[in-house]
Amino acid sequence: MSTAITMASMSTYAILGCGSVGHAVAEELEREKKDVLILDEDEDRVEALRDQDLDARVADIREPDVAESIADRDVILIMATDVATNKSAVTNLRELSGERYIVVRASDPVSADTFTDLGADVVINPSAVIADSTLRALESGELDFKTNELVDTIDATNTGLAIMTHHRPSPDAIASAVALQAIAAEQDVDADVIYDGEMSLQENRAFVNLLGIDLVPKSEVAIGDYDTVALINHAHATEPAIDGVVDIYIDHDEPQVDVEVSFSDIRPNVSSSSTILTKYIQTLDLTLEETVATALLYGIRAETMDFKRDTTPADLTAAAYLYPFADHDTLEQVEAPSMSPETLDVLAEAIHNREVKGSHLVSNAGFVRDKNALGQAAQRLLNLEGITTSAVFAITDDAIYLAARSKDIRMNIGSVLEDAFGDIGEAAGHSTDASATIPLGIFTGIETSEENRDTLLALVEKAVRTKLFSELGVETGDSNGS
Repeated sequence: MSTAITMASMSTYAILGCGSVGHAVAEELEREKKDVLILDEDEDRVEALRDQDLDARVADIREPDVAESIADRDVILIMATDVATNKSAVTNLRELSGERYIVVRASDPVSADTFTDLGADVVINPSAVIADSTLRALESGELDFKTNELVDTIDATNTGLAIMTHHRPSPDAIASAVALQAIAAEQDVDADVIYDGEMSLQENRAFVNLLGIDLVPKSEVAIGDYDTVALINHAHATEPAIDGVVDIYIDHDEPQVDVEVSFSDIRPNVSSSSTILTKYIQTLDLTLEETVATALLYGIRAETMDFKRDTTPADLTAAAYLYPFADHDTLEQVEAPSMSPETLDVLAEAIHNREVKGSHLVSNAGFVRDKNALGQAAQRLLNLEGITTSAVFAITDDAIYLAARSKDIRMNIGSVLEDAFGDIGEAAGHSTDASATIPLGIFTGIETSEENRDTLLALVEKAVRTKLFSELGVETGDSNGS
């Protein structure tokens, strides 16, 4: 019978310079039964290491003959505190023939770059490692503290918890609310997920329906009947969602309006509220139901545009945690819902009326009932060859609604819409996904009666196209679209 021997099991190690860091590494390698040789010029230190049954010898690691004596070692760790000493050791080792893996200790970013240039495979700055470890410990401690605060707030509930999402809630808002509802259930607290506005975007309707998420319209409840109120994803609200104190406020963006809050957790260093709620669930070690896991995973993916927009390591680790618990067949259905006839009509109109200047496309979809179809049309048009930014606008009810998408990393499309239309309407969004609503009142004297529709549409089209192309930095003039 043959025995497989891995390279790792055959590796031999040498530690040059054995201060506190080198000593800690040596002890760990010894526990793993590794072949370790330690060289240090301090005789007393070497004697102390030998007393611990470590193979330690006295040597000046700056000398070329020391490098030759350990030339047969696979991994060399140069751990002296003196930068010049470590430079000499690295230089001597790299001048020898043969392959060896060199890890060296640096004292600052400048010396780290020097060691890399000299040929070190890995450079370690103990101060940076300690700082990173400290920050992780602080982050973990803060998460524990916030989680306990959240649970205490929920536990104080008597007549029920109202979890309110923002107007026309996004998948991230819905998923976060559902996760908070699950946390409340673990504390034997009844909670309702309440939304305002319409649930008209096809992906969102599919998301809610396929997962069987129970959402309550705000018009059907009295918020005063709940003694605890939570706001999820309200950062872009232009006015407070409720009067008075909010008990729980959770978001990944800073709020634009002042809100009086008892407990808040706002983390701009992550890209979705679903990530925050996932961290709560992990900290509480809750049994993760498939519906909640699937919702949270979709919330993260939708908010980060499938990890292509402003994604952080925390978002990725949260998604990795959720992945095994999620229903991926349902996710596939949510992400590819059937297209409604009206959306198809809007897309056709947008394709027909498109105007392209450079890599920017702007189109007019006319009069529409479902303004959410504009976002889907803008996303589809973004896939046209050579297009990096798309915007589709239309007249709906008593306003002009515009949806824009961008994959140009040099541009923040949300800022573009704010600059273009913020003074006459409302604009909101991200660097790659934004929308604007402009009241029709700016077109004084033009009514929306049938006989004036063409006039109104022509005025809107000229004004919106001119303003938007100008903010995009494109000269207006003859169209080069087709």
